[in-house]
Amino acid sequence: MSLLHILLQAEAPAQGGAMGGYSSLIMIVLLFVVMYFLMIRPQQKKQKEVQKMRAALRVGDRVITSGGIYGKIKDINDTTFNIEITDNVRIKVDKASVFAAADDNQATK
Repeated sequence: MSLLHILLQAEAPAQGGAMGGYSSLIMIVLLFVVMYFLMIRPQQKKQKEVQKMRAALRVGDRVITSGGIYGKIKDINDTTFNIEITDNVRIKVDKASVFAAADDNQATK
């Protein structure tokens, strides 16, 4: 006898009628619901907040890039920002790489 055959025979009496098949289905659905509310939904909320923050950025705002570069926005394009990091030194970064608006206290350190 193979191991698969033994496992299938051991599980058959344990199901015990019509509710046995539904209980495992209910548990799987319940697991997905819990995962949605604990993992997926909070991440979507956070992502929407970040998108709103990026949309609210204007020329002259101080920002921090994902690489830790502090600068001031000088120009806004469709998908990029031109950021001035020191006098006459400008870099072009993708909008997705700007994570936060910098406070004036943080930018001067």
